[in-house]
Amino acid sequence: MRSSAELIVVTHGAGAPIQPIALRENIATEEHLGTLLPLGARLRRIFGPPNRLPGRLAGTDQEPTGADYLNYFTVGGAVYDLEAIADRLRADDAVDGAYVKPGAEPPIAPQHSASRSYAEAPAVTPDYRARQGYLDAAPGGIDARWAWTRPGGRGTGVRVIDIEGAWLFSHEDLTQNQGGIIGGAATDDEGWRNHGTAVAGEISGDANAFGITGIAPDSVIRAVSIFGAGSAAAIRTAADALSPGDVILLELHRPGPRYNFADRADQAGYIAIEWWPDDLAAVRYANSRGVIVVGAAGNGGENLDAAIYDTRPAGFPATWQNPFRAEDSGAIIVGAGAPPPGTHGRDHGPGRSRLAFSNYGSRVDTQGWGREVTTTAYGDLQGGSDEQYWYTDTFSGTSSASPIVVGAIACYQGIHAAGSGAHTPAEVRARLRATGSPQTAAPNRPDTQRIGNLPNVRAMVGDTD
Repeated sequence: MRSSAELIVVTHGAGAPIQPIALRENIATEEHLGTLLPLGARLRRIFGPPNRLPGRLAGTDQEPTGADYLNYFTVGGAVYDLEAIADRLRADDAVDGAYVKPGAEPPIAPQHSASRSYAEAPAVTPDYRARQGYLDAAPGGIDARWAWTRPGGRGTGVRVIDIEGAWLFSHEDLTQNQGGIIGGAATDDEGWRNHGTAVAGEISGDANAFGITGIAPDSVIRAVSIFGAGSAAAIRTAADALSPGDVILLELHRPGPRYNFADRADQAGYIAIEWWPDDLAAVRYANSRGVIVVGAAGNGGENLDAAIYDTRPAGFPATWQNPFRAEDSGAIIVGAGAPPPGTHGRDHGPGRSRLAFSNYGSRVDTQGWGREVTTTAYGDLQGGSDEQYWYTDTFSGTSSASPIVVGAIACYQGIHAAGSGAHTPAEVRARLRATGSPQTAAPNRPDTQRIGNLPNVRAMVGDTD
């Protein structure tokens, strides 16, 4: 299920406003580097046409250093010998960095089991909302049902873009508030498609009398696929399609420096994608435009405060700093916590304790349920031959945790948009850290291994009645 590796090139350039001379010099550099690529390969700008960048950054905190975004390229059309091409590019004086970024995967829990039922779906899908415990009042859930009683509390006016691989927007519970795929080329892989459909159901599943209901069913969800353009370009595409106060969800993780490529038995060593320079730049770009970015922490069981993540890999630009500790991207990073014991008759440890696979550390802002999430897709709860009627009881990982946080944010933003106005990314992140149901400890997983609080929309809003 892993996407293809990406070859990224970062050129030298001043952190300055985008002036005509900077554009001319950068275009000349692009043309020169193109001569170093093998036949059929080409450079593609991650942040789009250079003449459009000044307008997109106007009035943002990135405008004074906007020329930096001219420096990011991906190499398209090259399939083999990517490391050799990167070496050749790094030898050129115009290049600040060139590196091969491992393919990304959906951060579903290791050993995720969702065995599809082959029994045909009934004529009318049952009502599964009682199984969505994450909608319930705190501390077990995020108090979404309370949010629905408030003006705007179903996510009214909030737009969400999910970034991953594929979706089934023709699912019976995703017909009302979805705008389909607006960028990239969705893969035909069933695993990616199940994953994206499950994520969409958690956030914006239709409010009706059957199946599930999303946390923020009035929010509008769309999608951008990483296939065809890469993850950083997908983030940029999403950011350009949204307005301040809207939300991007990064449903991805990828192998980090501790991952053992010789033994791919599990996800140990997988980390949040913002660690790579181009993804970091894209998240900062979105954040500067007032768009809230929520990213999965990843399922590597990693301490993101570990010193290994401070070491700049060969090929990264000289200006790179570790976003887990040194350079804040502005994103909201989500860990995976246990649901209340007994959910669906299973026990994964104390509620809100860190699940063993979840990454943790001071960079992780908040948590969501990492097991037992009931939503659309997969077919273990309701299966049959037609994917449009599939539901699951076992969606998992920082995959299932992150949409819970996005849903809480959409409810919160909808309530405030109906009153005093939506909040900025920094304000939303601060509110998530300051409120919510506290993380608990589990055997060998103390609460000092931070994944943060489980959101509580009611507390975020400030209602104490």
